[in-house]
Amino acid sequence: MLETFNKVYTFIANDPEQFLSAIQDHILLLVLVPVSLAILVAVPLGILASRFRWLEKIVLSITSILQTIPSLALLALMIVLGMGIGPRPAITALFLYSLLPILRNTFIGIKNVDPFLKEAATGMGMTNMQRLRMVELPIAFSVIMAGIRTATVICIGTGTLAAYVGAGGLGVFIVRGLQLFRNYLLLVGAVPAAILALLADYLLGKLEYFLIPRGLRGEQ
Repeated sequence: MLETFNKVYTFIANDPEQFLSAIQDHILLLVLVPVSLAILVAVPLGILASRFRWLEKIVLSITSILQTIPSLALLALMIVLGMGIGPRPAITALFLYSLLPILRNTFIGIKNVDPFLKEAATGMGMTNMQRLRMVELPIAFSVIMAGIRTATVICIGTGTLAAYVGAGGLGVFIVRGLQLFRNYLLLVGAVPAAILALLADYLLGKLEYFLIPRGLRGEQ
């Protein structure tokens, strides 16, 4: 095992630019872009689904079905649909995978806001948009953030498969290790991906803490 880790260190030390470039591609193309797009789509959809029951059934059913499709099958489907190889099919597939946790948590967070608080806000003369912005979203924020954290971790892990469609990232080392039967190359890709997942979840947790109004943190 020690010999394997020495090989990992030697590989990274001999070509640090390649390693850092893979991490950069993984974070920017395979995590930040798809998760950001999913937030822009899923949060408004989740809010609308909490208002309209017919929309709730449609969007939750579709996103749930997408989540059941195996990762490699979804990547292959993107290629068949004409996206070719490279970042586009990978970003699209990861975006689709990110929709369900964010949408579902947004829906649940809004729906679980105490009805008495909603009535009180309406009684104070708030419009629907003011009630959403000043009451419902702040209360539901921690639940929504939990969905974003889940989507981020999913993208970091599933993003390693993007190397199969030429999208780069840390999965390149894993694929190369499998092809060449080099265990140390598997670690070069897998260990940083696991560290990224833990770090991202931790940082998003800190961001959530600072963004939640102090009165809703449950602090004494």
